[in-house]
This record gives sequence, C-alpha cells and structure tokens, in this order.
Amino acid sequence: MSGVAFVLLRHASTAWNEEGRLQGMTDTPLSPAGEADARGWRLPAPADGWKRLSSPLLRARRTAELLQPAAAVSIEDRLREMSFGVWEGRTLPELRATEGAAFTDAENKGVDFQPPGGESPRAVMQRLIGWATEIAGKGEPVVAVSHKAAIRAAMALATGWDMMGRPPVKLDWRSAHFFHAAPDGSLRLDRPNVSLVPA
Repeated sequence: MSGVAFVLLRHASTAWNEEGRLQGMTDTPLSPAGEADARGWRLPAPADGWKRLSSPLLRARRTAELLQPAAAVSIEDRLREMSFGVWEGRTLPELRATEGAAFTDAENKGVDFQPPGGESPRAVMQRLIGWATEIAGKGEPVVAVSHKAAIRAAMALATGWDMMGRPPVKLDWRSAHFFHAAPDGSLRLDRPNVSLVPA
C-alpha cells in the first residue's frame, strides 16, 4: 500500500481544558501547566526527524514550537479544531442542563453532530481527507499538532467508527498517534498512544 506515515498529537492543556470548556475555534493559549508539559515532550523516533505541521490556533502552534527536538513549524489550516459554534466556552454539564433534549438529540447524531453555528465531525473528516490525499501524494512523513475533535475525526476515518458509543481505541491525549495516509485520502491507525515523555 503506497502512501505516507504521519503522526497526530493534541496540543498541551489550556485553562479551558482544565475547566472542561469546549474550545473549538476560540483561540485560547496554553496554560502554565500546558507550557510545562509541552516543554517536556519529545517526539519518538522516527517522527523526531519528520517535517512539523500545526493547526493555526495558538495552543497548537505553541505546542509544536515547544516539542523536542526543536524544528520549524508550518501552519496547515485543515488541522484546525472543529467549530463548536455558540457552545464554545461552555461545559458539557452546562449544556445538558440548559439545552436539555436538544443537546441530547445533537449528541446522538454521531458524525453528524453539529452545534448551532458550528461544524460537524463529518465536515472535519472531509477536510482531513483532502489533507491526507495531499501528504500521501508528496510522500513526506509529517508530525501534525492538532486538536481532540479533529483527531477523533481522523480515528473515525481510519476505523469506520460512527462516533456512537465508545471509540474502538481509547486515545491518550498526552501521546503521539501514528497513522498512514493512502493516495485516496483513506487513513489507517498504526500505533496509537506512543509516549511523548522520554523514559
């Protein structure tokens, strides 16, 4: 199978992560704890020598800059987080309490879950297919710093998960996840949960 290997990893934590708030396209910075974590992360071989890409959002860009070994970072807009629209800044318990059945109905749509004014996982999957097709065509492996909902969309593409019920693989959000991209944009999950913390 031709194509290329790539790594996805989530940015380090922000204050909103620590408070359980949906961030989406809200451009939050890393928290002090997140900065400290990212400074301690080192890419595992062979990804430590691969080209580095990042979502345009500050929390991802800063994580990509702090990762060891140090490397230049290129911005890739298709790695941005899913937009949560008017629900950004709110927590899931708040939304369940205030939106009631409307929120439950939205959650039960799986890959077609779409917050008001926001984006669905299916839409994120479509932009990731375009990106994956492009990197597979170039044949150059990359490390991409992205976001939780975007990485979950990549996992759905790779495994056929419809985002209903438990995911087929429990991802550790403080690890690197090795994928393979084929020329048609299809993905395969090769090695999830590879530690970023040196032994």
